[in-house]
Amino acid sequence: MQLVAIAVAGIVAALVLVPLAWPVPPLEDTVSPESLADSDARFIEIDGLSVHCKAWGFPSSNDLPGVDTAFLLLHGFGASVFSWQTVASQLSARMPVLAFDRPGYGLTERPLTWAGTNPYSPDAQAEMAVRLMDHFGIGRAVVVGHSAGGTVAALLAARHPERVAAVILEDPAIFAGGPPAFLTPLFRTPQMKHLGPLIARNLGGKAGTDFIRSAWHDPSRITEETYQGYRTPLRVHDWDRALWQVTLAPRPSDVPGVMAGVAVPALFITGDDDRIVPPADTGRAAELVEGARLVTIAQCGHIAHEERPTAFIEAVDAFVDEALGAGAPAALASGPTVPGRNSES
Repeated sequence: MQLVAIAVAGIVAALVLVPLAWPVPPLEDTVSPESLADSDARFIEIDGLSVHCKAWGFPSSNDLPGVDTAFLLLHGFGASVFSWQTVASQLSARMPVLAFDRPGYGLTERPLTWAGTNPYSPDAQAEMAVRLMDHFGIGRAVVVGHSAGGTVAALLAARHPERVAAVILEDPAIFAGGPPAFLTPLFRTPQMKHLGPLIARNLGGKAGTDFIRSAWHDPSRITEETYQGYRTPLRVHDWDRALWQVTLAPRPSDVPGVMAGVAVPALFITGDDDRIVPPADTGRAAELVEGARLVTIAQCGHIAHEERPTAFIEAVDAFVDEALGAGAPAALASGPTVPGRNSES
């Protein structure tokens, strides 16, 4: 028995110590976010954090006079402002457009320590969105949240309805996103915190490419420019450590409560071939929001605004025409229906 106890103790010690001793070499050839920025990029300091933004259709590139209503675009996991480039200029024909890189992605600063609320959490990012609206003088926003950005958009709409004219949730990762709850304690152990950046680095290789391809109905249409647009932010200092912080960040626990708190006009968009957030999940989320409309785009995967931009713009235009014209969620209750909510395809 004593030998068994010694053997068990040795195995436990190995499991505890070996991961901590495993080498995690520093990333090579990383650069500052500013060195990768486009000429029209803006870096705005919000609560001590440098936030990368782009704006379209504002009255002046230098002055920021207030605007009544603007689009606010919130990207999904692994994406950035780059994801919106195809549709942003088209949306700006209707009203100004603001997009920013959520912490952990793109060219926004990636802190490894912080005071107060975790900047990688959806809660913090919803408040960051309000601060950015204040900076740009935006009274209210039509908030568009894609995938994991949909959680941020829902929180923003539920907690700051006076700042949200309407909300559009595209393939929202409301019931997913982040590790399963039962794995969270494991991921927060010292061992996994040490090894986490190595796991995150997989996104910079074949796993990242495969993930992008899985988000499209027809991946043969993905251009090299698109692949490069997703890879560029993976050259920034500490992108791997920050991405692991995204994995560890707390998420809202009461999803139905958050969704039920959305009392502004709401549109849900899904691709009929979304293999990341199944259309049924988007439909289930839509049923939690009173008066929400659901649009299904045919021959489309997880990123309608990239793969089917024309259909995406048409859906947004039709919804905004009704939502802002009528000024009340009840005005969206026309058209064909599915059980529980309005829909169109």
